[in-house]
Amino acid sequence: MTVLFALHSAYGLTTAAAAIDEGLFGGDGQWGSGERVLVPFNSARVPETTVGIDAHAGLASLRVRFDRVESLDALLQPRHPSSWAPPADEFPVLRRLLERAWNLDDDLELCVQSPQVAPASTLMALFPNARLTIIGDGLMTYSPIRVQLPRTVVARIGRVVYADVVPGVEPLVFRESGAARTPVPAARFAAALEETALAETGGSDPELDALADGTPSDERGTALVLGQYLAALGLVSSDEEVGMQQDMIDAALQWKPARIVFKPHPSAPPALTDAVRERAESHGLDFVVYRGPVPAEIVAERLDAVGVVAGFSTALPTIRALYGRPIASVGTRRMLRGLSPFENSNRVPTTIVDALTRADSPYASPERLQLLTDAVGYAMQPKIAASLRPRAEELLRSMPQIERDRYFDPARLAKLRLPGAPVESLPRRMLRSAGGVGRVEELRLTIHGARRRAARAWKAVRGL
Repeated sequence: MTVLFALHSAYGLTTAAAAIDEGLFGGDGQWGSGERVLVPFNSARVPETTVGIDAHAGLASLRVRFDRVESLDALLQPRHPSSWAPPADEFPVLRRLLERAWNLDDDLELCVQSPQVAPASTLMALFPNARLTIIGDGLMTYSPIRVQLPRTVVARIGRVVYADVVPGVEPLVFRESGAARTPVPAARFAAALEETALAETGGSDPELDALADGTPSDERGTALVLGQYLAALGLVSSDEEVGMQQDMIDAALQWKPARIVFKPHPSAPPALTDAVRERAESHGLDFVVYRGPVPAEIVAERLDAVGVVAGFSTALPTIRALYGRPIASVGTRRMLRGLSPFENSNRVPTTIVDALTRADSPYASPERLQLLTDAVGYAMQPKIAASLRPRAEELLRSMPQIERDRYFDPARLAKLRLPGAPVESLPRRMLRSAGGVGRVEELRLTIHGARRRAARAWKAVRGL
């Protein structure tokens, strides 16, 4: 048997490596017990500007878990892997070519990230007899799949393997297919993550070591602030981004730190860092920027951070689950209100981070957070996640209006006729679509039809 891992992100590779260490890929005779082949690809818009997981120095020790590496980029060049969508009539030939190029067995398990888009969707279609495993990619895994995949694909998905960074809450992706949820324990994921940090720095990072050694001597300690550069994604404006990052400094004050360590997004402009520095210094705090390669989760632990602040980064729940550090978020409520369309794939990650970081959160327990996640997931994808409607109704019936308004758009509730939807006015009820036409148009057609039937009956009576 061959187990093919088609992966593109460091988080996905770390998850797969930790799952291998946990014994989830090998030895059970059913799943993953065969030669492990890593098929990496670079999904960046401009691959030449980034280092892929097949060449990243910090991921070298994770790649050792695989028997061999077969680069998809090298095979497809100059085509971008995300645009690889050949016509279906070419699939048989391509399958035979890939089987020969990669020396694959007839018995194949295919493990993919981001199954809704190429190249993962293409590979799943190319190998119609392969058993499928989904490798989680952070909080996105907790969302329902955003496109309806063919039944021939969904029926083959046997499990979703994911890092258990929100303990007690199961991902929604492919729940409708009955795929098993297979969590990678937090401790195992943390070990793989720490391994990448050591490999990246050759065992030490002088910049991070200096920060750790320079931890304030008093008990106030260091707060870590993480940048996401959301303006580049079109989620907020540049001015809003600056305001959010400054608000993160204010949020960090709850822990009474003596120092702020800021880890900006690599692509963020210097002006953003300058604005954050000014806000920190206005509060009399020491301010240091860390631009090193070590993951934020490891930075928080190495600095013995008294707390970590970000937007809706996956790092927040990961830091909380792996190391028990306090976390806080900024701008999540604004983000939830501004995400468009409602099914935007950032909605569930933002919802989870918001719920985990609210003071006196009504969703502190895993059961309540699961209910909230299920309800938001249904509202996002009511057809794909149709089985979650009773869960959505259960939550919305008991939700105060202020909570409904926080997580659900009133127009969306009205469209789906869910509890808590605003009462429709008479004109809107008359115009609302029913069976493909508005109520007023439906009435007009009914009257027109009645008149035509009456005319035919009158003709029959007169013998015409």
